[in-house]
Amino acid sequence: MKYRLSLRRKLALEIFRKIKSGIVKEHPLKEIFWECTLRCNLHCRHCGSDCREVSSFRDMPEEDFLKVLDSVRSRLDPHKVFVVITGGEPLVRPDLVECGRDIYEKGFPWGLVTNGFALDEKKFSSLLHAGMRSVTISLDGIGETHDWMRGRSGSFRRASDAIGIVSACRDIVSDVVTCVNKRSYCELDEIKSLLISKGVKQWRLFTVFPLGRAARDPELQISDEQFRGLMEFIRRTRKEGLIKASYGCEGFLGNYEGEVRDSFFFCRAGVTVGSVLADGSISSCPSIRSDYHQGNIYRDDFMDVWNNRFRCYRDREWMKTGSCKDCDYFRYCHGNGFHLRASDGKLLVCHMERLKNK
Repeated sequence: MKYRLSLRRKLALEIFRKIKSGIVKEHPLKEIFWECTLRCNLHCRHCGSDCREVSSFRDMPEEDFLKVLDSVRSRLDPHKVFVVITGGEPLVRPDLVECGRDIYEKGFPWGLVTNGFALDEKKFSSLLHAGMRSVTISLDGIGETHDWMRGRSGSFRRASDAIGIVSACRDIVSDVVTCVNKRSYCELDEIKSLLISKGVKQWRLFTVFPLGRAARDPELQISDEQFRGLMEFIRRTRKEGLIKASYGCEGFLGNYEGEVRDSFFFCRAGVTVGSVLADGSISSCPSIRSDYHQGNIYRDDFMDVWNNRFRCYRDREWMKTGSCKDCDYFRYCHGNGFHLRASDGKLLVCHMERLKNK
């Protein structure tokens, strides 16, 4: 069955395509992710980094990342580049508060992505005083479902408590992210009610992509019918207006575009988003686990790499192979989210195929 875009949707997508082309050409750096550690206090089933309590990679010394920021602010206004600290689990670093304070003192706003297990009132307050401006917390189900996904008993209670602490603070931007799997799909209404009761305003939902541990775990992959059900759930929740739900930035969604996100699909990896990984690799969105690194901070200047490399991210015509080769939607999708490409360039998941398979 051929999937057809509505005329209104197609016109809007054509306009956005031109806007997107201009942004790609300019590629203004807006976000830098810092994978500050590969250590973690949980053992998540879907982890793309294969993080552990003890990692073969040491935590990146703070001064090494600060040199990257010096490179950035020598050419850009630091107040316009947001630093996102991620991992692993950033809260396992004993010097995280000091890292945040030093980043802030260099003029960069910064935020944190965390599983919430170690985020209590005292730690949250110290991070706020260090200049933290945003927090993202993961919640992947209710009770045992979350604990099953996160690989540690008590994870749900800890994450739920952390969400309550963060949501009560009006001085920062915060959201909750949920990786939807076969178990949590049945709990979406329950999760929604819990988040609303805690005052959460922003809720992002993702589906698990088959890389890392998730590639070997069929329980994590929802069916095509459930995928369409998830889109309908998000659209319905947005219309209710009690919490702003949105689907993550990972794929083109046809006629759901403009209805399940605030903007049309645009993979900004390597266009406005860069990253420094735990081993010093210069890459883009840290969700990209395949090796599309563009350099390394221990031998390259970050801004030189940003300005002169990243071609495979900004010109994605090379992705027009396999199922993408003759696809009518490539002009809007440009090969889907970059994190859904294997190291050999093969597309792992096509969202449009999931929506067409009725």
